Amino acid sequence: MTQKLFASAIDPNGPFPKLTRRLRLGVVGGGRISGMQATAARMTDHWEVVAGAFSSKPEKARAAAADWFVDEERSYASFEEMAKVEADRPDGVDAVMITTPNHLHFAGAKAFLEAGIDVLCDKPLTNDVAEADGLVELTQRTGQIFAVGYVMSCFPMIRQAQEIVANGGVGKINQIHVEFMQDWMTPEGVADAPHVKWRLDPKVSGPTSCVGDIGTHAAHLASMVSGLEMTDLRAEFHVCGSPKPLEDTAFMMTRFVGDVPGTLMATRLAPGNRGGLRLRIFGSEGGLEWDLEKSEQLKFNRFGEPDRVLSRGQGHGVSPSVERLTRTARGFPEGIIEAWANLYTEFAIAIAARKDGVTLPKGYLGMPRVADGANGVRFIDATVRSNMSGEWVQL
Repeated sequence: MTQKLFASAIDPNGPFPKLTRRLRLGVVGGGRISGMQATAARMTDHWEVVAGAFSSKPEKARAAAADWFVDEERSYASFEEMAKVEADRPDGVDAVMITTPNHLHFAGAKAFLEAGIDVLCDKPLTNDVAEADGLVELTQRTGQIFAVGYVMSCFPMIRQAQEIVANGGVGKINQIHVEFMQDWMTPEGVADAPHVKWRLDPKVSGPTSCVGDIGTHAAHLASMVSGLEMTDLRAEFHVCGSPKPLEDTAFMMTRFVGDVPGTLMATRLAPGNRGGLRLRIFGSEGGLEWDLEKSEQLKFNRFGEPDRVLSRGQGHGVSPSVERLTRTARGFPEGIIEAWANLYTEFAIAIAARKDGVTLPKGYLGMPRVADGANGVRFIDATVRSNMSGEWVQL
């Protein structure tokens, strides 16, 4: 009999349940983001990295495996080989993280889903709407768990904001504004840096650079917190710094379900902004404001009442579903690694539930899934079409 993964029953209002063993995680891609995600996954105590396809060059793959403390026999030169071999092993990986450049996401995710292995894929999900829809269909057909790396949605105060809006805290939403401003592309010649070149290569990055990388985070956050799907947009792409083959800046007018208007701005040439992701939602009774660089605080205003600033931390009035996502008490800061850890925790719980045949309580997990990833690809596609036509387009 297969050992159950859940060590105890699920309490809808309590912490996440413990597991009877760590899940086995494989790594596809060996860049900086994979190291950050692996650190976060290990932090949860739900995962251990046991295999990887770190490079298509065998020598480089073996060297990377040593750095990751992965046995040489479980270091693969291709994800196709990794999917086949790991699926046949009795101790094969339970899931993989896919952190390759964008153009490899579809083939990698498809190979592991078809091998019966769960997937967490970085965003954008794919460079093509048809491929994104194909991954949605394949996930539904295989019954696998597929999470997408919209990590900004995993900050505790973002989940608190989502809950406040859903409970009518701001009344009827009348506008949504979101921006993501960074400054790392400001220097001349930055486009020639090795880790930047692929982000500006349409064959690898797809038809956008700034929009596909950070604009899609902003779009997902706006819809996720508001509960409203984006329906239309009018986008303009710009190269504000030194010449580049793809945009470094984008400005958009947006509309959401119910003709709710909004704005979205994204740029990598805003000196002084490192993690300048900001969300503002205003309604008939109040408003919410959140800033990534002050991620532990959420400004909440009820019109005519004193402003409130809610703080991340157990025992500070946040809801039980948000307390599940906090690891330290008030006064001990948390950040992006903990947000990634929240995503990997929910990913682990979803996999354990699938393997144990357990139905989770409605709304128990808030992690972004493959359908969210596909919506992000449709958003990117719409921005490209709008920028080319100069007109409003539907998603």
